[in-house]
Amino acid sequence: MKHLPPKTLRCAVYTRKSTEHNLDLAFNSLDAQREASEAYVKSQAHEGWCLLPDRYDDGGLSGASLQRPALQQLLEDIRTGKVDVVVVYKVDRLTRSLADFAKLVEEFDTHAVAFVSVTQSFNTTSSMGRLTLNVLLSFAQFEREVIGERVRDKIAASKRKGIWVGGPVPLGYRSADKALVIVPEDAAIVRLIYARYLAVGSIRLLIEDLHQRGIYPRGRIGTNLGQGEAQRTIEPRRFMVGPLGHILKNQFYIGDVAYRGEVHLGQHAAIIDRATFAAVQQRLRAAAVTRTDSRSGSARLLTGLLYDAAGNRMSPSHACKKGVRYRYYVSQALQQNRPVNAGTVTRVSAPDIEAVVVAAVRGYLAENDSEERNMTAIDPTDRDVIAGQVVRVVPGPKQVEIILRGPDADLASPQTLTVPSAPRRGRLGKGLASEPSGAECLDPQTRAVLLTAIGKARLWIDDLMEGRVGSIDEIAEREGKGERHIRLLMPLAFVSPWIVGAIVDGTAPAGLTVTGLARALPHGWSEQARQLGIA
Repeated sequence: MKHLPPKTLRCAVYTRKSTEHNLDLAFNSLDAQREASEAYVKSQAHEGWCLLPDRYDDGGLSGASLQRPALQQLLEDIRTGKVDVVVVYKVDRLTRSLADFAKLVEEFDTHAVAFVSVTQSFNTTSSMGRLTLNVLLSFAQFEREVIGERVRDKIAASKRKGIWVGGPVPLGYRSADKALVIVPEDAAIVRLIYARYLAVGSIRLLIEDLHQRGIYPRGRIGTNLGQGEAQRTIEPRRFMVGPLGHILKNQFYIGDVAYRGEVHLGQHAAIIDRATFAAVQQRLRAAAVTRTDSRSGSARLLTGLLYDAAGNRMSPSHACKKGVRYRYYVSQALQQNRPVNAGTVTRVSAPDIEAVVVAAVRGYLAENDSEERNMTAIDPTDRDVIAGQVVRVVPGPKQVEIILRGPDADLASPQTLTVPSAPRRGRLGKGLASEPSGAECLDPQTRAVLLTAIGKARLWIDDLMEGRVGSIDEIAEREGKGERHIRLLMPLAFVSPWIVGAIVDGTAPAGLTVTGLARALPHGWSEQARQLGIA
């Protein structure tokens, strides 16, 4: 009889290590797992097994999740038919979650892929093999949960003793022998931040003050790097409101450690004295009250009362064009880049909608008994009228719906006024509703992309002119882009203010793109506007 050679089975070896400890050694745990798996594959050569050259190694990643680069690449190769057998050193190297293992086995079965553990003899095609795997994975999941509880208890005990247990190192400190020590240069910056905040009284003014002094945040390592891609350091150009506010509120700087609402005396040295910290906290609380009061007393009468037809709140905003400031309200669905969730009318002119609402409410009050409407003021202001009577305003393409409190300011029995809208004369700030006027205009996403590109180009030009960078090559390296990309976008720094204004208010042509604008940009501002058909 003629014996047929066995079918060739392509084997992929997957390895994983939960921590990064000792990964930099010449021979680490991943190498040991792969060596044992390769030896097992060679022992099955008579069955047609052959080892694939691709490596699927996940170092420093937990088995509690499937979101691991090498594992995802392995699954992708399985779906494309490149793998016949998955080989691991132990089952828990693949996953420690029973639910995740069930998903993986289902994926393997769908693509007729076998699963083999080198140190545990399993056959996933039999019911007994599946039972054994599930039992082992149940214990693996139990072990992971117990380890997690133990780690959390250890962290809580360490925090209560004021011990730093790892994580991001605050500005002003560095890690040395598993403890934090003060860095004099950075500590001076922290003290300056506290002192200048007490002097200027505003985080936004503080940002400008630090920028003018040439003080920048500490660089950080870029995230979301691909497998094998070298790490790059991101150097921020200025402080942001959130991180700066965190520095001003961080009790770590006065020698305390906060954990789950409790504050414990830390074992690290303080940078800020408690009197200065208390003064900053008092100033921050006062600023928060001031912001709340100023918002409630805003000149925009309908703040908090205006909603689009889909129920999204419409927030006050503005745009400046040719030196004129236009106030308007815009749907938050549009601001959050969710245009599909917005109502029919997404923008309204603030003066027009406010005038319509005030006139309609005053007319209604004039026709009804003012005493019944509980109007105590002899000559109430527009703000008094809106605050005392209006519950909700919903603008539409042809009419505005105004919901009023019922008699005696009763919210349970509201009354509704329906009044016609003011005539619409444009897209932004020139009529009541911002519906398209016939010509197709920019969508919000394209508008945001164009404005971002113009802003970047202006920043690059400023960096070159002020000597912060020496060449376009340095900009390309800093941005992580090619030199050709930087040269393509650089002309956008010289875009006409008329064009920028048209992009801001959405009246620029719908077909406008970053590449098209950068490549076909005349030198003269008037020529640029004429070429795009912008008045």
